[in-house]
Amino acid sequence: MNIIEDYKACGEKLYHQLHLSTYPVAIKYIKDKDEIPEDAVRPSIFGQKLALCQAFRQARSWGMTVAMTAEDNFCTPSTAIHRWMPVEIDDLIESQVKQGWHKDIDAEKRRFKALTGLLGNDYFSKPVDYCGFVCAPLTQISFIPDAILIYGNGLQITHVIQALSYEHQHVPISKFEGFEESCVKGGLMPFLTQQPEVVIPGAGDRSFGAVSDDEIAVGLPANLIFYVMDNLFKTGGVMNIGYPMKQILP
Repeated sequence: MNIIEDYKACGEKLYHQLHLSTYPVAIKYIKDKDEIPEDAVRPSIFGQKLALCQAFRQARSWGMTVAMTAEDNFCTPSTAIHRWMPVEIDDLIESQVKQGWHKDIDAEKRRFKALTGLLGNDYFSKPVDYCGFVCAPLTQISFIPDAILIYGNGLQITHVIQALSYEHQHVPISKFEGFEESCVKGGLMPFLTQQPEVVIPGAGDRSFGAVSDDEIAVGLPANLIFYVMDNLFKTGGVMNIGYPMKQILP
């Protein structure tokens, strides 16, 4: 069995064992548009644009393979943060101040200082390297993913976190601001930092990406999906709460 088939099998197993309502999303970051699979849909081909969280929704609910580049993405801040086109950090901060996402320019500067602290102080001054991503349901991929994004309810994501933490080697340590959660923390940061992230979807995720009000998510470096499956439902031994949850009855 090759590695792509291994990933697909993990996706199927996770989907069924946790009774997920949507498929885990596999994400591959591309340096050239020639890397886009033939079966991938690009919004720009149809004269349209989507947000990145909408592409995730098409993958996880519709089973589609979707390619997103700067030409396909109407969410300019996420294009800039992904470094799919050169944008000066001061221009990006100014645009966010004008849109009123945070109180003032000092708040935005603190926000981006925290982000570059995680991604590297030279992150926004580096030459553009990647031009987009391809996402697809993990169960149907034709590529080796870089990151995997799993949506679920609180209990389902708790099981994923417990599996990651079983040996206390891959414990997610996340900061939350309710902004660009799925596209940055769910995909980009696990890819760049190789650390898992818990995602509490923000305004864009819920209004554009149709994330329901009871859904949260977790983003992983792709290879950690095998670790998750090796340790799923092991926490607590026979007392593991399982799914559906085995509540303790008097």
